[in-house]
Amino acid sequence: MATYAVGDLQGCLEPLRCLLDKVEFDPARDRLWLVGDLVNRGPQSLETLRFLFSIRDALTCVLGNHDLHLLAVAHNIERLKKSDTLQEILQAPDRNDLLDWLRLQKLLHYDEQRDIALVHAGIPPQWTLEKALKRAAEVETVLKDDARLPLFLDGMYGNEPTLWHRELHGVTRLRVITNYFTRMRFCTAEGELDLKSKEGLDSAPPGYAPWFSHPQRKTRGQKIIFGHWAALEGRCDEPGLFALDSGCVWGGAMTLMNIDTRERLQCACQEPTP
Repeated sequence: MATYAVGDLQGCLEPLRCLLDKVEFDPARDRLWLVGDLVNRGPQSLETLRFLFSIRDALTCVLGNHDLHLLAVAHNIERLKKSDTLQEILQAPDRNDLLDWLRLQKLLHYDEQRDIALVHAGIPPQWTLEKALKRAAEVETVLKDDARLPLFLDGMYGNEPTLWHRELHGVTRLRVITNYFTRMRFCTAEGELDLKSKEGLDSAPPGYAPWFSHPQRKTRGQKIIFGHWAALEGRCDEPGLFALDSGCVWGGAMTLMNIDTRERLQCACQEPTP
């Protein structure tokens, strides 16, 4: 039995199959962890989601911003963007099964035995792992709630507020939690977000830095697997942190890591997305 983690898929099924073939992945025996952004921008979003659904009992998956966007579009088609590759999912006869499974996934997973966390973007520096798990659970609960889900999906878009405060409530509270876990790259030591800068480590605005680089980060020393930041090209020098988004959908490669041995493998995408 082996457990593997794979970076952002974004609807690129063939590189995923390539990686699973390389390690002779067997869903009856092995486990696969996914850092989120399962769909969108790539050429096979529907096929990717169907494949994952077929091996769902072997998966541990957290949600990324593109996955939440898919759920939002499914509830309000007007949110569909020109660059999205989600239409096939929305028109699929099995869309309800796929989307109902998707909204059951977590924002933050913690494996107590391995003492390792799995998240799409990261954990803000001001939160301990315990607090982060509690905040993630707030959003996860709403995603499972048929009555509250549409209000959250309509209200989750936006860059404000940029800073967590425990007195935040309603959709505003859920939005900042969601932005930390699914969109964060740069922030201040206090956790104030900058959601406009998306390039490499040296592109931080004055006063901001990569979320993982702040010396006072309360999860320092905690092992964390994350994706989302393609400009890192799957590299992070912080001890215990494992960046797995290596920009497959942008013409790079998809990265797989054996969680226990740390061995990495890559399969390239065929061509960049226009």
